[in-house]
Amino acid sequence: MFQKLIQYRFLFDELVKRDFKKKYKRTILGMAWSVLSPLLTLFVMKIVFTQFFGRTTEHYTIYLFCGNLVFSYFSEATSQGMTSLVGNAGIFTKVNVPKYMFLFSKNVQTLINFGLSLVVFVVFCVIDHIPFTWKLITLLYPLCMLILFNIGVGLILSALFVFFRDIQYLWSVFTMLLMYMSAIFYTIDSYSYNVQCAFLLNPVYLFIRYFRKIVIEATIPTVWFHLLMLADVAIVLGLGCFMYKKYNTKFLYYV
Repeated sequence: MFQKLIQYRFLFDELVKRDFKKKYKRTILGMAWSVLSPLLTLFVMKIVFTQFFGRTTEHYTIYLFCGNLVFSYFSEATSQGMTSLVGNAGIFTKVNVPKYMFLFSKNVQTLINFGLSLVVFVVFCVIDHIPFTWKLITLLYPLCMLILFNIGVGLILSALFVFFRDIQYLWSVFTMLLMYMSAIFYTIDSYSYNVQCAFLLNPVYLFIRYFRKIVIEATIPTVWFHLLMLADVAIVLGLGCFMYKKYNTKFLYYV
């Protein structure tokens, strides 16, 4: 896989540049929307939910920002990755290139947006007097896992989208449901132990929870928490790779 990416490096670079330019084409603010979009969302959520949940939650702005930051990256990466094959059918139906390369380019573009938002997140942490400790280094683990998870989900969605175009509508409804199930703007402390454990079945909540524990609580999650996250990523990524390998030739006939 990596050898082919090196082999087609020029095409990959051009795909990333094209996707990035296309996202901000004919916009006045351009790349600034990568920062303004999560900030505006955070502002709206803070106004709406502070009166209900923020009064008893310490560092509620950062709490909200962690959830919104992770979920927005997941939603954008998977939604754009879903159309990566169909959107580039004109290329791989004429030239024999690795089809996963189109998905990777989408993920690189969304990762850049996430990185810009992450810089703003650090600024907010400073304003909110969040202490910075060596434990922040451990955020590399959930970040790497999140990137791989997004790629895995993108592989599955893009493969399904080739055969079932209805998947885009189902996914938009599912992501909305997932947002409410990821405890972005509320805490789960008031729920029973069994319900709190049920939240751990949601991989997106795992990533959000990891960020909050490190940034807000300055606590490293347990080994079991790390293994659960790794298992989720391995399952999704493995299934995605399997689907691409199995339907590699069929993609040509359905796009």
